[in-house]
Amino acid sequence: MQYVYMVFALLAGLGAFLIGVKLLSDNTEKLSTKGIRDLFKKTSNNKLVGVGIGVVVTSIIQSSSLTTVMVVGFVNAEIMSLSQAAAIIMGANIGTTITAQIAALQAFKFSAIAMGLTGIGIFIALLGKKDKIKSIGFGLAGLGLIFVGLAIMSDAMKIVKESPKIVQAFQSINNPFLLFFVGVALTALVQSSSAVTSIIISMATAGIVIGSGGNSVLYIILGTNIGTCVTALISSIGANINAKRAATIHLMFNVLGSLIFFIILISWRSFMDVTFGKWFAYPSTQIAMFHTAFNCICTLIFLPMSGLFVKFVNVAVKEKKSNIIENKSMLDKRFVSTPGIAVDISIKEIARLMENSIKSLDIAMKGFFDKSEDAKIEVDEINKKIGERGEEITKYLILVSSNELADKLESIISSLHSSIGDILRIGELSDNITKYTKYTVKGQLEFSDTVNTELKIMVETIHKLADKTKESMLGKDANLLGEIDKIEDSIDDMRKNLIKMHIDRLNQGQCKAESSSVFINLVSNLERVGDHLSYIGHYSEELNK
Repeated sequence: MQYVYMVFALLAGLGAFLIGVKLLSDNTEKLSTKGIRDLFKKTSNNKLVGVGIGVVVTSIIQSSSLTTVMVVGFVNAEIMSLSQAAAIIMGANIGTTITAQIAALQAFKFSAIAMGLTGIGIFIALLGKKDKIKSIGFGLAGLGLIFVGLAIMSDAMKIVKESPKIVQAFQSINNPFLLFFVGVALTALVQSSSAVTSIIISMATAGIVIGSGGNSVLYIILGTNIGTCVTALISSIGANINAKRAATIHLMFNVLGSLIFFIILISWRSFMDVTFGKWFAYPSTQIAMFHTAFNCICTLIFLPMSGLFVKFVNVAVKEKKSNIIENKSMLDKRFVSTPGIAVDISIKEIARLMENSIKSLDIAMKGFFDKSEDAKIEVDEINKKIGERGEEITKYLILVSSNELADKLESIISSLHSSIGDILRIGELSDNITKYTKYTVKGQLEFSDTVNTELKIMVETIHKLADKTKESMLGKDANLLGEIDKIEDSIDDMRKNLIKMHIDRLNQGQCKAESSSVFINLVSNLERVGDHLSYIGHYSEELNK
């Protein structure tokens, strides 16, 4: 019965630990959503910058697997190169070691005080009225739960220590290859190297020795670094060729680093005793420091060689022409767990959608000027694609909204839904123009070169408005609302002046009365396109706050 209690206590401790990590990472991410988005926007070809981004982001979200999955998604969306991805992946491996460092703190007396953060954090979350205060409270509660989980696991391990047979069983596992495989298998199963490492640290805190001591426990730690690649490899299934290559780089980095240290540990059997065992008093700290040092040293070794990694995967992971699947959408479910980045990707997709709606307008207007009814076929085709992609983005945003979001992100997503509606309306207005073309051809209506020139000027002004709106959407300039309103006002004035001049021409007998309905409706439709672009520009103001 005692061992049954031990198993359930170990599971309870692991559950509390993982919930704590989840609470801490989710709420830290909420507090730093804009920071994470800005960090990824600053991704450059500078390798050290890439490593730094990987370290910081992973330290915030507490998962190298999640960071790597996001990187695979960025590469899949073709907004990050393989070279940039390689540096960030290496940094992510360093950032993930912070969880082991937190776990090692249980060896110190203040860890009991740290557990009190669970209650303090929950009270802050319950009493707080602002989302930011609630996130701080839940984050503190998560940190406290980590220590609660570790304490429960350590207590469960003490029961193990009281059983000579189980202790001997752990001590009998001396084969480095078996220990290495155990680390790989457990991490692949749990899909969290942090969880496995924390269990090992809890065992060390309880005084349970794996193998004959010395280097034995380090072989498991090396194995966890390979096991953690499983998540990224699974994530790359169904992605484009470069995403598969990014996941392969992650695997290569961890496998090569683990093999190098595996050889060192086998060759230098007293490694642990003369290094970390000598430098740090507590076994838990020794393991955590080795974990951090291992990843830092591997990064120092392989970072200058990242270009070779990219060249190798380009050759080794070949694209099969018969299996090419074109995927132009940047939307990727990998980002859903990080709503801030998912929203950024959605904004880029909506900006592209708006460009297509303007393209539809251009084709419709060209058809009008050329008196070509064939333009409707192309406009219908583009509008169909706009509708399909709009529906895809809407579903994606709904999926993102299923997460617990801060008010800021909820407001942005609401604005994006409205923007999609306005873009679809621009497509409908383009379709209206093809109908006016049909009526013009059927009625053999004629418009003077002067009228066509005035209409072209109005379309050019709409293009200027679309460009400013896109800049505002993508956050290139947060102070464009004044310019957007000014251009939209000029489009309104153009409509009034064009209609006034048309009426003057009618009175002078220069235009046929039959052309009035076409011309007035056409100009009014163009003015409404400007209105919808202006609405999108005003929604974009929410994005830039």
